[in-house]
Amino acid sequence: MTNKKLHIKKGDTVYVISGESKGQQGRVLEVQRSKDRAIVEGVNLISKHQKPNAEHPQGGIIKKEAGVHISNLMVVDPKTGKPTRIGRKRNSEGKLVRFSKKSGEEIK
Repeated sequence: MTNKKLHIKKGDTVYVISGESKGQQGRVLEVQRSKDRAIVEGVNLISKHQKPNAEHPQGGIIKKEAGVHISNLMVVDPKTGKPTRIGRKRNSEGKLVRFSKKSGEEIK
């Protein structure tokens, strides 16, 4: 299994560019590198039938986020608040950092 370089990291704010959740924004909760998917807060909600357990004593149908393919996500520019492509460059300390192609702003 290879360790892929992805343009998305946990904690990024992303914009959905296609699919059922097109146009929504959210924070990345988890990145699944093996499946090329990311779980985004409040995006691509599914209904899951849950048996009663310690976490959900009542059980029933719960709403839960499902994965979105990373090709359908764009990182939101920290300066403009709009979706942008990502580039990589070395900063003054020689460390590789991601930057926004729209504004040139470094992405933390």
